[in-house]
Amino acid sequence: MNGVSLSFLSAVIVGSLQPATAQGSLQVVYPPRQHTTSAPQIFFIGTAPPQVAVTLNGQVIGDRSPAGHFAPSIPLQPGLNRITLQAGDQRLEFAITRTVPEIPTSPQPLEPTADLVRLPNDIVCFTAAAPGDRAVEVQVGQHLLPLEPLPPQVQLPSNLAALIDQADGVTARPSLYRNCLQLTQVGDYGPIQWRFASQRQLGARIRVAEPTHLPVVEVNRPFGGVARTGPSTDYSRLTPLPVGTRARVRGQTGDWLHLDYGGWIRADEVRFLSSALPTTATIRSITSRQRSGWTEISFPLDVPVPISIQQGDRQFTLTLHNTIPQTDIIRVDTDPVIQRLDWSPLDQQRVEYRFTLHHRQQWGYRVAYEGNRLLLQLRHPPQLQQGTQPLRGIKILIDPGHGGPEDLGARGPDGTPEKVVTFTLAKKLAPELERLGATVILTRTEDIDLDLLDRSLAIESAQPTLALSLHYNALPDAGDARNTQGIGAFWYHPQSHDLAVFLGNYLSQQLRRPQYGVFWNNLALTRPTIAPAVLLELGFMIHPEEFEWIVNPQAQGELARTLAQGLLKWLQQATRP
Repeated sequence: MNGVSLSFLSAVIVGSLQPATAQGSLQVVYPPRQHTTSAPQIFFIGTAPPQVAVTLNGQVIGDRSPAGHFAPSIPLQPGLNRITLQAGDQRLEFAITRTVPEIPTSPQPLEPTADLVRLPNDIVCFTAAAPGDRAVEVQVGQHLLPLEPLPPQVQLPSNLAALIDQADGVTARPSLYRNCLQLTQVGDYGPIQWRFASQRQLGARIRVAEPTHLPVVEVNRPFGGVARTGPSTDYSRLTPLPVGTRARVRGQTGDWLHLDYGGWIRADEVRFLSSALPTTATIRSITSRQRSGWTEISFPLDVPVPISIQQGDRQFTLTLHNTIPQTDIIRVDTDPVIQRLDWSPLDQQRVEYRFTLHHRQQWGYRVAYEGNRLLLQLRHPPQLQQGTQPLRGIKILIDPGHGGPEDLGARGPDGTPEKVVTFTLAKKLAPELERLGATVILTRTEDIDLDLLDRSLAIESAQPTLALSLHYNALPDAGDARNTQGIGAFWYHPQSHDLAVFLGNYLSQQLRRPQYGVFWNNLALTRPTIAPAVLLELGFMIHPEEFEWIVNPQAQGELARTLAQGLLKWLQQATRP
């Protein structure tokens, strides 16, 4: 399998689009009969009657569950691997191809591959893969630059390696050439010309822009622009830019724009404005007021500028970029959330506002531009009640993961899809929470396809006290399906961390289940800021014994009751003064 069953990787979950391979009583749900992977091993997920021996390449699979489920792994050689599973007279043949990095037999330009726009004196680096005996040069305008061979480089694994404890880098083969060039003159340098001995190859175009006439853009993507640390989705997210944010473009790589404050954004998330428009703001007085469960802080600006937000224990920090303060007065009254607001300029064009909070736990925030005025809203703590319904007035959103005919989620050894068990659990959990007085919102109440954006918007629209996304797990191909099990909790914003840790520990201890771990993870269902939001992976669909626990009706009821009690106990703990 090339991914895990988290919602952000639904396209690569176990068997999500593959029918189970079955002949009589032997059934294999993963991998498909023909499969390509870069992993050094692969697992086989399936089932057969427990009294029937199952062999993998002639070796009996001895470690099976009482119901006959199995999940052995087998090492893969580079290239084609022919693998046979057999149960009695039933025989299944698999062709698994393991890909490995190839030593280049001909030169290959690697960087840059997209057209570039840079400013004078920016440094541009060029990288190519080539056989060890080739001279590699690059011509940029009138500059002829020889590329130098690099020593063996550490190649980082995928982010998914953290899920299987294989996050160390591996040494790549020594076949890379690299050098850098500082371009000082404004102008169009034309396409790069790569030179490999007698070969010539045209590449990306480079242009150096006039720094006094840089384009101005405004974020117009609904729900805000996705800012990143670099020019592709491989780079980490920064604080989203509210609709209306304005900035100058200091560079471009392909379809990605490098904004003046440091972040990168896709060109299709902004509109271009007149380059004569200002992008540096002035700020003076700041005010605050309380509005039905929220404290709203108003930052009047003459230009809507990029922002950054950081949360910490009893701290909330807002940074305004491209901003010059002229502040003499700030009004923050006695408040349920804010103890004190301090501010300071970080440099000539950045201002930092540090909110010291009354409580360690934060309950959500919203930020948006209303014209040129930035509105920051901090949520007040919920109030628990006495008596048999302590959660009266508390709203909890439950998201049963996956759903519909296309998004099955991970599949158990007998083909049971994840979407069924998440929905079953949600239907058992909702009445348990309602008995405690909570208002429960389900993102889906039937077997329908609901994309990640719709689920995220449901959280924003409902404004719950807490948001919980229910899932069951699987592994990448390189994982050990037979020996990996347990409950995992995933969070993104610091306001969700304590809830994730508490639920992971509480469920594991109360249910006597293994603990898979607690993970910071950039998931669509953990990114909403309006409330603490946690995604739970409540066990591994692909683990033979754990799958039997997952689908057991009595165990499902116990899990629902325990999860409801865990949410209550955490809320009681988190709302204490």
